[in-house]
Amino acid sequence: MIVPRAHTLADTGLGPRAVSRKVGLFRAAALALTGDAAVALPLAFFVPGRIEVLGKHTDYCGGRSLLCAVEQGFCFVARARRDRLVRVVDGVSGDVAECALDPAMEPVRGHWSNYPATVARRVARNFPQAAFGADIAFISDLPQAAGMSSSSAFMIGIFLVLAEVNRLAPSARFRAEIDGAEALAAYLATIENGRSFGSLAGDHGVGTFGGSQDHTAILCCRPETLSQYRFGPVVREREVAMPADFTFVVASSGVVAEKTGAALERYNRAAQAAAAVLDRWQAASGTTEPTLEAAVMAAPDAAVAMRRAVAAAGDDAFGKQVLLKRFDQFLLESRWIIPAAGDALAAGDLTRFGALVDQSQDGSERWLGNQVPETIALAHEARELGARAASAFGAGFGGSVWALVRQVDVPSFITDWKARYQERCPEAAAGAAFFETRPGPSARRIESLEVATRPVRKPR
Repeated sequence: MIVPRAHTLADTGLGPRAVSRKVGLFRAAALALTGDAAVALPLAFFVPGRIEVLGKHTDYCGGRSLLCAVEQGFCFVARARRDRLVRVVDGVSGDVAECALDPAMEPVRGHWSNYPATVARRVARNFPQAAFGADIAFISDLPQAAGMSSSSAFMIGIFLVLAEVNRLAPSARFRAEIDGAEALAAYLATIENGRSFGSLAGDHGVGTFGGSQDHTAILCCRPETLSQYRFGPVVREREVAMPADFTFVVASSGVVAEKTGAALERYNRAAQAAAAVLDRWQAASGTTEPTLEAAVMAAPDAAVAMRRAVAAAGDDAFGKQVLLKRFDQFLLESRWIIPAAGDALAAGDLTRFGALVDQSQDGSERWLGNQVPETIALAHEARELGARAASAFGAGFGGSVWALVRQVDVPSFITDWKARYQERCPEAAAGAAFFETRPGPSARRIESLEVATRPVRKPR
């Protein structure tokens, strides 16, 4: 599968309550697009957000992540145009963004229209045969700027629409560079970060220096499953079943994790620090491995030699202690915690799994430095309240925390978690949201809102 095949809502893998919610969202999006909520869906996609269970800032280093898609996401309804205009309507606010399929077009930075415009420009540059725009309406039940990949999901949905109306997937240029869902995820990440992908030339993207973790989860993960991936290139290493009697409770902290302004600079600084570690090692060793993971794997003692090279180099914009902490956080997270956590889950050892997740959270707080007091408080409070594991996730500097909770305890857990957070962080709590999700399906084309003709997952 390269471009998602069509499904009814009944066979997506969403749970019954999620299916019911999506029916309403798709109908509202159809109303925003056509003026008629009962119209047959002309072209529709569901694009989920994701939970980064583990893998804090590891993907662009070539490292590992443990991921799942969620049951919350974007509902897109679209129809092809006969000109090159791309018109995008927010089905809730009614806001409209317009751009052209034009390789020279310059998006407006700092506005949500930057995201669809960046996709349209890159499509026009990489696939000159793309001659048709689209009218697109969207509605989402995914918290925005909450570390759940709302911006990546939004851009993926715009691409899937434009790819469909222009029949990109069957084209020779597409097939030559993109040979599967993982490759498509890697390509879509370069639309966001601006890099080239094979012969598909890049540009300046939306200004983030991230990797393809989010895109991989959104396009490749499966219901009821946690997927372990390694990046640079994208490789699926294994899948582990979600514990049957447990679910994720997610707390969106109310602290915006938007990748703009100062938050963008802090996010990019974490990526730049990892690049600086690799640069120092390459200068000291004369090697040319493209990622930190590749450099560490090049020799049995490479990690020790790399730490020595970083410590011996002169001070720069980061300072050696910052770079050593960044390197140690990457090693701990990617090389030790994630494989061991997958083993613990596969063995049903949630006590061990929780202890490993605690190590990841601690490394994020002390070494990576991408946490804020609110996400730290939420993670620690979740553990105190009995969650088997809990961690902040996403880019950081705000965003969300997941907690692994026994299904029967979810209502009382959410009540208590909310109350604790309200007491400790009342200002942020005013904008917080708490909800549950099982691991959900990857992006899907939706052919109808049929919900009763096929069995859905049993109610939890």
